[in-house]
Amino acid sequence: MNKALAGIRVVDITNNQAGPSCGQMLAWLGADVIKVEEPLKGDPARETHRDRPDADSLFYLSFNGNKRSLTLNLKNDGAKDVFRALLKTADVLLENFGPGVLERLGFGYREVKALNPRLVYASIKGFGSYGPYRDYKSYEPIAQAMGGAMSVTGFPDSPPTYVWPSIGDSGTGMHCVIGILAALMQRHATGEGQQVEVAMQDAVVNLIRVSLRDHQRRGKPGERTGNQLGTSIPGSTYRCHPGGPNDYAFIFAQQQMWRPLLKAMEREDLVGNPKYDTAAARWENRDEVNAMIEAWTLKRTKHEVMKILAGAGVPCGACLDTGEVMTDPHLIAREMIVEVQHPVRGPYTTAGNPIKLSASPTTISTAPLLGQHRQELLRELGYSDSAIAKLASEGAI
Repeated sequence: MNKALAGIRVVDITNNQAGPSCGQMLAWLGADVIKVEEPLKGDPARETHRDRPDADSLFYLSFNGNKRSLTLNLKNDGAKDVFRALLKTADVLLENFGPGVLERLGFGYREVKALNPRLVYASIKGFGSYGPYRDYKSYEPIAQAMGGAMSVTGFPDSPPTYVWPSIGDSGTGMHCVIGILAALMQRHATGEGQQVEVAMQDAVVNLIRVSLRDHQRRGKPGERTGNQLGTSIPGSTYRCHPGGPNDYAFIFAQQQMWRPLLKAMEREDLVGNPKYDTAAARWENRDEVNAMIEAWTLKRTKHEVMKILAGAGVPCGACLDTGEVMTDPHLIAREMIVEVQHPVRGPYTTAGNPIKLSASPTTISTAPLLGQHRQELLRELGYSDSAIAKLASEGAI
């Protein structure tokens, strides 16, 4: 069955998470993604939090599935020739090098466009290629801090708080996927590629636009409110039985859901009570209302609470820990949690593709070993075995 991006070749020279997450999504959608890495060392992510000495880290495996691996020393003239040959066959170049690095190597946008005018040149940067911060380095927490996300995360008496979901890294990667797909679509009309750039700070700002809206309507910076969702009561986490650190459920009931919630809690005696019957009244009496709801949830597990309220049409989610996510029957049924075979570590569990295409289902395969596809890729480019051996002897590959 043809994949959505079948026939699209992506040269991925990124590392760590933001760029690789972009390349992996393109690979999941069917593109031929060739991960180009430094010989012997490879992507530093191969070493990040390595859990065993003989296998690439689970962190690396999480963002590099479905790719092929080629090693090139881009400081070597022979390797540069290989890279030029590869770029001539490519539709997309995906990079996240520091400012000016590729230009010094001879692979800036102007040089690459001259090689292949149809190529989409996609760059992921911490702060972009222009603006006052263009030369500053960034990582996930820096992007969250500079994008405003940390300022509105946490409880009122806590400092600005970092969130573990990678809105700066993977969030930027997904924004870059959108840019690449848009550029490829435009190429159908113009016949030419273009440059795509996504900055990590920009991506985080886009993801917190609701907080920016709140600043505008209130005329002051957003405040940290913990788990409280606006002024909705209920609109927070509630402790559940047996009271462990993750035994919580998030309940959110808008005005039309208040009476169904009372019925589900077997508190229909409170229907019409002026202390609770409107959103404003519930907010005014929020401590009392929250205590009443939590007295009910504490008698039930978070899954029982979720099931009961789902049956009443009230939005509620059990706060799953990471182990529960990896064994959740709904996620497994949707192939969001899948088992993959690795040539060294054997089977392991990983997250699947959240984008479901009816005519192009995703098959998840493991990330490549360093240089695993070197021979086949160089042969595809027309290199003979003797030429490949020469490149190896010169340290090019």
